[in-house]
Amino acid sequence: MAGILIIAHAPFASALRDCISHIYGGLPARIGVIDVSPDCDPAQMVAFAHAEIERLKEENGALVLTDMFGATPANIAGRLASVPNVRVLCGVNLPMLVRAVCYRATPLDTLADKALAGATKGVQAIGPATAVPDAPTACSSDCLPALPTEAVLTQKAGPTGL
Repeated sequence: MAGILIIAHAPFASALRDCISHIYGGLPARIGVIDVSPDCDPAQMVAFAHAEIERLKEENGALVLTDMFGATPANIAGRLASVPNVRVLCGVNLPMLVRAVCYRATPLDTLADKALAGATKGVQAIGPATAVPDAPTACSSDCLPALPTEAVLTQKAGPTGL
């Protein structure tokens, strides 16, 4: 399985990791994050990113997901693109990450393609004139925890409202 490293503006990388942990009922192995703060030293972050890739890489490599092309996190991630068996994708969103987790056992190039497809298919307009998609944006039903058919979804109200 490929390791996954998320490099993004703080606290976005950690927030994505927390979402995956929530979706899967625990954090899958070999997922790392680097939250890039405004006052970071980019050279130190590049060195740390290289160390994280070596820690996370598995038999089919590692996938690096970053947030916004041209920004500091993407520039740090771009330094990893020349590492053998590493692919770097910009524009990370939750559907991309879910798809990446689902397809970690596939060859690295297939994994990158599946993650990109998840990112684009996950961006949809929702409204009265919008048709409901035929298939879920995640990879397959065995990738996500199943809800009982009678499940009632509710939103908890906190001190600041919904």
